[in-house]
Parts: sequence; C-alpha cells; structure tokens
Amino acid sequence: MKWFLLFIITPFVVCSQHEINVGKNKPVKSIKKALSIAKDGDIIVVYPGLYKEKNIVIDKRVEMRGVGFPILDGERLHEVVSIKAHGVKFSGFKIINSGYAALKDPCGIKVYNKSYVRIENNILDNNFFGIYIQNGTHCTVKNNKLKAYAVEEQQIGNGIHAWKSSNLKILNNEIVGHRDGIYFEFVTDSEIKNNHSIKNIRYGLHFMFSHSDIYLHNTFTSNGAGVAVMYSRKVTMIHNVFNENWGDAAYGILLKELTDSKIERNKFLKNTTGIYSEGTTRVEIKKNVFKGNGWALKLQASCMDNLIARNNFFGNTFDVATNGNLTLNTFSKNYWDKYEGYDLNKDGIGDVPFHPLSLFSVLVERTPAAMLLFRSFMITLLDKSEKVLPTITPDHFKDDQPRMKPMKL
Repeated sequence: MKWFLLFIITPFVVCSQHEINVGKNKPVKSIKKALSIAKDGDIIVVYPGLYKEKNIVIDKRVEMRGVGFPILDGERLHEVVSIKAHGVKFSGFKIINSGYAALKDPCGIKVYNKSYVRIENNILDNNFFGIYIQNGTHCTVKNNKLKAYAVEEQQIGNGIHAWKSSNLKILNNEIVGHRDGIYFEFVTDSEIKNNHSIKNIRYGLHFMFSHSDIYLHNTFTSNGAGVAVMYSRKVTMIHNVFNENWGDAAYGILLKELTDSKIERNKFLKNTTGIYSEGTTRVEIKKNVFKGNGWALKLQASCMDNLIARNNFFGNTFDVATNGNLTLNTFSKNYWDKYEGYDLNKDGIGDVPFHPLSLFSVLVERTPAAMLLFRSFMITLLDKSEKVLPTITPDHFKDDQPRMKPMKL
C-alpha cells in the first residue's frame, strides 16, 4: 500500500514545477505577465527579443532563463531587474540602459535583502550599477560580462557592488569601465575568484570594513588606482595579477588600516607602486613577484609587525620606500636583483645584508622634485656611498638573509 501511494504522489511533485514560455510567438508575450501567473519553483523561459517593461520585479522563487540573450532595456529611466525573493536563479539575459541617478542607485540587476540568489551568464551593458547585492547572504554572481562607458567616476556606479552581505561568491566575471570593478562594504566570509577587472575609473577592487574575505586568481589591469583594501581584517589575497595600474596615485594594491591579513603568490607587474601600505599591522607579504614597477613597495612609518619574506624583486626603479626612520617590520629571505653581495658557503643566502632602501628613494620621498635627477652620475655615486657608510637611510632597514637566486613562484 505504501509503494502504491508513493507512485501516485511522486508524479504530482515533479509536475508541480512547470515551464512558462515567453516571447513574440509564445503563449505569454511579456515577462511581467509570466511572473504574475508563476508559482514558486516555476521556470520562466524567455526567448530572443527586445523587452521594454520598465522595472521587472521578481518576487517569487523562480528560475528565469534567457534563450539567445533576450534584451531587457531600462531605457535609461528604470532599474531593469529587482530580485525580491529567496532562491531566485537569473541567467542568460542581456541587461542594458538602466536609469542614471546618484541618489537612488538604479541597477541592471539588484538583490534586495535575500539569500541563495544566483546571477549567472548574463551580459550587462551601459548600466549605472551593474549587479548590486544589498544585505544578501549565500548569493552567487558568476560568468557575467559587465561594461560601462562613463569617463568620470561621479557619472557611474560600480560593476559588482555588495553591501552588508555575507557568504557571497563572485566568480569568473569580467568588469570594464565602471567606477569600481568590484566593491565590498561590510561584507564578510566571501570569495572573489577568477574575475577580470579592467580599465575601471577608480579601483579594480575596493574593500571597506569587510572582514574574513578571500580573493584569488583575479586579474586587475589598467584601473585608475588599482585595488584598495581599507579598514578591514583577516583578508587573504593570493594568486592575483596586478598590472599596468599607472598614475600619480595609482597602485597595484593600496592597503590602509589593514590587520591580520595575507598577500601571497601574487604578481605586481608594471604599476606605479606595487603595494602602498599605510597603517597596516601583522600583514604577511610572502612569495610575491614585483617586476617593472616604479616603486615595488611603499611601507609607511605607520606600519608595524609586518613580514616581507621570500619575494622576488626584479627591475623595479625603487624596491622599497618609506617616509620615516623607524623599522618596525621584518624583511627576510627575499631575492633582490640589486643585491651585489656574495655567498662564500654556497647555501643560497647572501653573507652580507641587503639594504633595500636607497638614498635616492629617501630623497624623492622627502622632495618629489628630486626625481628629475634620476639616473644622474651624482645620484649613482651618492647611492654607492650610502651603502658603504649609511647616514640618511636607517641602518637596521635591511634583509639579513637575502637570496642569491630568485625563487620559482
């Protein structure tokens, strides 16, 4: 008798989820109509076409699936898609022309205070904010392409913006031309992985008051000021590439008031400054490559108890700069291509310490106009003299165990 009841009930459960087809030649012509008749668990399949339906509000637990990237057009007046239900899956659409307004922050797609929302495989073009998660948990933003065209940061919002959220996954997205590519504020226990953030006006990635997060295997290229991680703790940054971030105030990473964090196995290539660090404490900078930067590392006097170890420094104009005389951080077993010491016992570690802080870097920090004298014979002579008899550079600002050969990282 039990088996008979199961046989009757099971088909009913499967059939309770049904598919609603939307399109010009389909039973339902508009997305809003489909949402009005849908029930939790239904699938709404939208076929190719241009849909101008003002603000589309998804307030039921449905899956919305685009076929051939149907276009949802906000006509530069409206927020295009508002998700106001838990467990929504939204994929396969092209979202264009959201409204532009600095106070209301209209978006291509916005999640309002919901959990377990998945936004995948969409194209977002010419929106004020791209994808915005407000007070969300366990949401995933994956395989989306976002592009905007503003030339000033006050004219545009962020590509992927998350506020007061937790347990987010931001994966495999490409973000171009927004204010910040990815922005986290009050976001915890989240992962940012395999994203490409390119030519954004301000930062490729921007952290504010966000703790216990990890970002890895991302590329940040030619952004206005690189990446900023501020007022946060327990942030892990590994296997990222920071390159071609050039400008007066441009960095691979700007660190400000960061504590108990890790920066490991990253590549800092051709940036004005690889890492600029201010007010950081107990940060480990290990096994990174710094190559072709103006300054590889600017470590301000407000930093303490940081470890800079087992990194490779190649072809940087200045390896290290600081604005003070105290050395409250530790350099250990780095490879410096400017090291001219020797290794008599052949253990791979130089027998004399390396002083990465050159006289000229100290002079430039105090008097930026001195940069005009770079590569002059007199400056080269002063640098050589300073290494023999230090007078301005702190004698204890040194790596006591410099490596003779670069490490394979």
